[in-house]
Amino acid sequence: MPRALPLSRRISTAARWPAGVGLTSWRYMWRTTPLHRTERHAEPDDSSPPELPTDVASEEIQTIDAGAGPLFHRLYRTRIRDASCSAEELMQQIGSDPNAVAPTEFARFFKVVGEPHRLRAGDEFTVRMPGPWDGPVRVVDVTPSSFRLATLEGHLEAGQIEFRAYEDSELVFEIESWARSGDRLSSLLFDRLRIAKEVQLHMWISVLERATKLAGGTRAGLNSIETLRFDMDD
Repeated sequence: MPRALPLSRRISTAARWPAGVGLTSWRYMWRTTPLHRTERHAEPDDSSPPELPTDVASEEIQTIDAGAGPLFHRLYRTRIRDASCSAEELMQQIGSDPNAVAPTEFARFFKVVGEPHRLRAGDEFTVRMPGPWDGPVRVVDVTPSSFRLATLEGHLEAGQIEFRAYEDSELVFEIESWARSGDRLSSLLFDRLRIAKEVQLHMWISVLERATKLAGGTRAGLNSIETLRFDMDD
């Protein structure tokens, strides 16, 4: 089983739920960051997540086959002008402490398996969010300029997410995810009522903004969100 957080941390996080939900909702309503959003239906080959590495434990990983509802393949991207660090340096900072870019009033990473301030395949985090749930994830791949997480049993989603950076004419930071809802209730909130979908978008755009600040640069052009949707046969 994924390791649980100590009771003291769970209580302190729970105490911040009302404020976290309120602040997140307020920031979402008043968000003025320019965005470019596209969404289209996808073919299966466009939406398949990467294969899980064979050298990382697969126990308790919640694959897309275990999820409910459509599969969403998303790419969030920001371009950073005049960055003061390289792609590898940016990802080293984020990998050593994901809270450096996380909107911690809404989602905070707690490392429950692995050494502090280092990131290796097999490490695990619990992401605490406003509400009575955890978001357990396992690191399944790490390179000098990227790392990828897979959801574990009990997560609201089933799938994988990758964080990466590379140098083009500017420094580019991206978040790419392949995920279905973890169960039918989560699918209802995410796809039908669209509540969780918009909150999730707000969260990852906040990460793009924080990564830009961490890199010491400024946003070049619009942040972009590309979504491919594949309706799965449940």
